[in-house]
Amino acid sequence: MSRADTPTIRPRRKLPARYGAIVTPLFISILMSCIVSGISTLNGIGLISGFIEVWMQAWGTSWVIAFPILIIVLPVVRRLVAAVVEQPAR
Repeated sequence: MSRADTPTIRPRRKLPARYGAIVTPLFISILMSCIVSGISTLNGIGLISGFIEVWMQAWGTSWVIAFPILIIVLPVVRRLVAAVVEQPAR
């Protein structure tokens, strides 16, 4: 296969920076609700047959609650962090 035959991979377009305020809590809520609901489900019912299905249902419910709460709480958390963490010198 020659170099001319090699398919080129075009870079994916990125979202504009203004979407960061939504994308950050989106990713945090997906990851955290997955981990926490998995641990909670495992602790509650153990590693039984059908565990994955129960976990996925719990994860869905957790995410539906976690995402809007993060949208509301994240600005408060940023202000609290700014109040206790020294800002770098510019």
